[in-house]
Amino acid sequence: MLWALALEAHAHLAHHSIDDHVGARVRQRRILLGMTQTTLGKAVGLTFQQVQKYENGGNRISSSRLFEFAKILNVPVSYFFDEMAPGLATGRRKGGRQKSNASDEANVKLKRETFELVRAYYKIRNDGVRQTIRVMVQALASKG
Repeated sequence: MLWALALEAHAHLAHHSIDDHVGARVRQRRILLGMTQTTLGKAVGLTFQQVQKYENGGNRISSSRLFEFAKILNVPVSYFFDEMAPGLATGRRKGGRQKSNASDEANVKLKRETFELVRAYYKIRNDGVRQTIRVMVQALASKG
């Protein structure tokens, strides 16, 4: 009976949207660098599953772990808090795990395709070619 109560209490631990944001920023930077969860995990002594839980906001990232991620991903710790939605820091914790929001999944900034496109774009060394591609993509996008 005591074990069941402990499991129930654990299932309802507070989950904060800041955890989701910080995890998403870890994922964003990792993908932008072309790094796998396994590679990042090995660099800090974790399994890819643990990295996955951090990125999904399922597990909170301690300050020391966040510092390690910042070093490996070559960004300041503040990077993980950049672009945080106004009021997110003052939001209340929500019990249990938050359900994934369909609009979050559709967020272009978080899609792997976006990161791969940006990475490929910046691998083009010729500035003129890069400029031509940017103009072409913008023209295509404006036509829907």
